[in-house]
Amino acid sequence: MFPPVEKSNAPQKRREKLRRALGDLPALIPAGAPRGRNYAGNPYPFRASSHFIYFLGDLGAHLPRSWLLLDEDGDTLFTPAPSADDALWHGPTPSLAALSELGNVTTRDVAELDAVVRDRRIATLPAPDGATRMHQRQLLGRIPDVQKGDDLVLVDAVISLRLFHDDHAVAGLEQAAAATAAAHRAGMAATAPGRHEWHVRAAMEQALMARGMGTAYPSIVTVHGEVLHNNAYHHPLEAQDLLLADVGAETAGGWAGDVTRTWPVSGTFSPTQRDIYNVVLQAQKRTIEAIRPMVRYRDLHLKAAETLAAGLVNLGILLGDPAELVADDVHAMFFPHGVGHLIGLDVHDMEDLGDRAGYQKGRRRDARFGLSFLRLDRDLLPGMAVTIEPGFYNVPALLEDETRRAAVKDRVNWDKLAQFADVRGIRIEDDVLLEPGGPRVLTADIPKEIPDVEAAVNTGAP
Repeated sequence: MFPPVEKSNAPQKRREKLRRALGDLPALIPAGAPRGRNYAGNPYPFRASSHFIYFLGDLGAHLPRSWLLLDEDGDTLFTPAPSADDALWHGPTPSLAALSELGNVTTRDVAELDAVVRDRRIATLPAPDGATRMHQRQLLGRIPDVQKGDDLVLVDAVISLRLFHDDHAVAGLEQAAAATAAAHRAGMAATAPGRHEWHVRAAMEQALMARGMGTAYPSIVTVHGEVLHNNAYHHPLEAQDLLLADVGAETAGGWAGDVTRTWPVSGTFSPTQRDIYNVVLQAQKRTIEAIRPMVRYRDLHLKAAETLAAGLVNLGILLGDPAELVADDVHAMFFPHGVGHLIGLDVHDMEDLGDRAGYQKGRRRDARFGLSFLRLDRDLLPGMAVTIEPGFYNVPALLEDETRRAAVKDRVNWDKLAQFADVRGIRIEDDVLLEPGGPRVLTADIPKEIPDVEAAVNTGAP
């Protein structure tokens, strides 16, 4: 059945802003098409392109094979007209007239789109799947080129709007944050020695489903936190393990949460785990405190890296001056990724548009090991939302690489590091909205101070 849809004026206002930015240039925005798991009648759950949802609202998330055209005739939604058997297989389906009312748009059968756009100058955005790309090429006689021409004009206009969250978007992010908080508390409560990673994952995702939501990305729930994107869930939970959970909600309207917490399976951090956890926590907290309007995100990353390096020097794992260790990328042996990214309708917001979204004009990715994975390099302004997620990882692929070991020379105390073998990976991540007065942590309700984390673990497991 077609789900209930919250009607809002925000998408219409966004379309008006986009139209002003484009002048007389028409824009065609694809929703995308369902993808079959192994045959067309068994599709993965459909989720429309975030750009389509942004300009159409919650309604847009549920309209496969649809297109939004903005031109001199107004805002037109082209979508498949309900077929005779839709009611049999899918239940009541809104008519085109009902969709017009819900979306504040003119609605037409998608079969009419070809005649409307043929031989016209129209900007478009990249399609989210192969079937839609083929349709796009048939309609326009070309594939999108987001690096030049009219498509680039549209890309830049979309980025300039989606970078700054309006009240409707902030409400969506807050809703996602609240559900994400419930999921992490459920995961902590469900953790106990003798269970498996999948038990905790199930508890966390059940908390989201109970709120009518899903996940914004494949959940990471693992005792092997050194594997940064670990999607295996079969490991048993041992008392000496740390469990790293990177789980975020996606609201019915597509807004994302993205939070990582790390907690001890036993409910008590070992002394070595406590030491490293405190280093990561200080790096995260100090980085969040430094968020202000016009602060460069790259500088926040470097602050996190230097705070982490200083903590590791204090523990005797790294040797030398923290600033020099970061300048030489020694810290990246343990913190190889960037400190975070934009967040919004995409968990890594607008990364389908490439570094043009994440990197301010005139800035490029640095080839340095300690900066090459940085997803965002913009001066932050009120209305922008980001994640802050430093970490510490004992990654064999890095630590056992002879070339990398030679590069750090004698600035890692390998004997001291061996004493921290019970720390595979620790990451602490929050979603942060920059407001005029400073940062607001949207996910602040999720425990991260050591006493609060320990108190939350094992409280609900059988």
